[in-house]
Amino acid sequence: MSMDNFRHLYGPVPSRRLGRSLGIDLVPYKVCSYDCIYCQLGSTGSTTVARREYVPVDEIMEELEQKLAAGIAIDYISLAGSGEPTLHNGIGDIIRRIKLITSIPVAVLTNGSLLWMEDLQDALMPADLLIPSLDAGDEAVFQEVNRPDSSISFDKMVQGLIDFSRRFKGEIWLEVFLLSGITDNEQAVKKIAELTQRITPTRVQLNSVYRPPAEDYAFGLTSEQMEKLKSYFPGTVEIISESALHSVEPASFDLSRQEDIISLISRRPCTVNDVAVGLNMHQNDSLKQIGLLVSSGKLQPAPGKSGFYIISQH
Repeated sequence: MSMDNFRHLYGPVPSRRLGRSLGIDLVPYKVCSYDCIYCQLGSTGSTTVARREYVPVDEIMEELEQKLAAGIAIDYISLAGSGEPTLHNGIGDIIRRIKLITSIPVAVLTNGSLLWMEDLQDALMPADLLIPSLDAGDEAVFQEVNRPDSSISFDKMVQGLIDFSRRFKGEIWLEVFLLSGITDNEQAVKKIAELTQRITPTRVQLNSVYRPPAEDYAFGLTSEQMEKLKSYFPGTVEIISESALHSVEPASFDLSRQEDIISLISRRPCTVNDVAVGLNMHQNDSLKQIGLLVSSGKLQPAPGKSGFYIISQH
């Protein structure tokens, strides 16, 4: 298999939290149980909670063995991608098989919407790290921000997070995505913080909009706002920002891809999807590389064009 022909793996790419993260995409593009207004990959369209083998497990493992044989430096193997990875009904088998061939820790990045399913809880137990999301403190905000599948209620989702945290032996880093005008006030944040106390994660990671979102009315918070709201949360609390990308050594990644991205965007404004399609890249690889270029000042969001990037004029 050519190193350029991976269908289900991408990276390793720079991650704000996981360093050199080798991603495994378990579902097709935007197959998800949520349609979050802040999603950097665009709108979901039609949500789903149907769990099935979207991608053959054997194909995933064949690609992973090929990638590991190349001896590339990897900090985490991340089950994430361009949709909700827990929708793959073989995720437990994949985690167990990864554990048989490497000691690299396995992280699962999930919106947490399906953790109320006992069989899914069982499947995730061998993972080293789970990074679920909690973006709301009540049903109304949940519907406004996450726009979940109609079968998922706020109470069911939260109870799933609580139940899973009581069983899981690995670490849980709970991501809380804060939005200006929605969850940027004391009342909204206190509701989320109270639920966090019941979930008892290893740490809480506050995040916000740093790249063009699915909806142009989803605005991020400033660093000062994030610092102020941080005090409402219990335990270890971190603020995740684009600046954290600088902690990852750029030379560890394919700089030629960044040059290709700059060349493409210099001709016309492009979205993450435009870059991925135009350069035959994985959506998440495109997203991460664009994020690195934005953080280094080489690219910037296009004014008045939601989701588009242009060459920085600074």
